[in-house]
Amino acid sequence: MTDERRDRSVSVVLPTYRPGPEVLTLIEMLERQSVQPEKIVIVNTEASFWEQLTRMDSDGILGRYDNLTLRHVTKRDFDHGGTRNLGVSLTDTEYFLMITQDAMPRDVRVIACLLQALSGDPQAVAAYARQYPRSDCGLEERYLRKFNYPGEARRKTKDDLPELGIKTYFCSNVCAMYRRSVFDALGGFPEPSIFNEDMVYAGRAVQQGYAVWYVPEAGVIHSHNYTFRQQFTRNFDLGVSQTDHPEIFTGISSESEGRKMLRETLQHFLHIGKGLLIPHFLAMCGARFIGYRLGRGYRHLPRGVIRICTMNREYWNKRW
Repeated sequence: MTDERRDRSVSVVLPTYRPGPEVLTLIEMLERQSVQPEKIVIVNTEASFWEQLTRMDSDGILGRYDNLTLRHVTKRDFDHGGTRNLGVSLTDTEYFLMITQDAMPRDVRVIACLLQALSGDPQAVAAYARQYPRSDCGLEERYLRKFNYPGEARRKTKDDLPELGIKTYFCSNVCAMYRRSVFDALGGFPEPSIFNEDMVYAGRAVQQGYAVWYVPEAGVIHSHNYTFRQQFTRNFDLGVSQTDHPEIFTGISSESEGRKMLRETLQHFLHIGKGLLIPHFLAMCGARFIGYRLGRGYRHLPRGVIRICTMNREYWNKRW
C-alpha cells in the first residue's frame, strides 16, 4: 500500500467471543459504510465458536468479502489490551476502528464521522462514538446512556481536567477510532490488561498533550441490562485497572462523577414520575460502588476473594 493510500484508509479490528448471527450483520453493515474499511481484522477467542458461526452463515457473508482477516486466540491467551494490539498489528492503515461484536452502527456514516474528527485535527489521536440504547434497554440504563453519551460533541485535552476530571480520559472501545502512528509511539493498549484499556490509553495520550474527540454524529446501538452481580464484578475490575495505573488515575477521583450521575438520575426519575425505580437504582449504585472500592483495594484481598469478585478469572490465572 502506498503512503498516500495508507493515510486516507481505515481498518477495523473486531474482537469476538462466542459470535452469533449479530456478527454477520455487523460485518455487512461495516462493509456498507460510506467510507469502506480497507480491512476487517477479526480476532476470535476459541476457534470452535467460529466454526459454529460459519455453519450459521447460510447467506455466505463470510465468503462474500475479500478484505476479512481472521486470527484465533485461546481463552487463556485472551487479554483486553494484548488481543486488541494483536489485531492492530495485522492492519497497515493510519486509522483503525475498534468495535465490539455487540455494537451495531446506526447508519452508514459512523466510520466517516470518526475519520473526519481525527483527520481534521492533527492533535487528535482517538475519537469515540455515541452509544444508543437497544429497544429492550431498561429505563435506568437508558438514562445512563444519555448521561455518558450526550448530544454535544466534545474535544478533550489536559486543559479540561479541572472541569471534566476523570471524564477527560473517557474513551470507549465499543466503537472508537485511533491514529496508528501515535498509537504505536505510545506503546498501544496496556498489556496485560484486565479491563479499561481504552481509557488508560486515552489518559496516557492526553497527558502527552494529545486530544480525544467525542463524536455524537457517529452512533452505535449498544447497551446492557446488567444484573447486580455483573455490575459488581465489572466495577471491581474497573477499580483494579485504576489501581494498576497510578500514573493515569492518581489524584483524579471517579467517585465525584459517580455522585453526579446518581444525583441527576434520581432527579430524572422524579421528573418523569418513575420514583418507584429509585430503590432498584440505588441498589445498583451500591453494587457498583462496593465493587469499585474493593477493586481499588484488591492488593489487600485474599486470592479467593478476588476470584469471587472479578469478571475476568483468566486474567488472574495468568497473573498468578
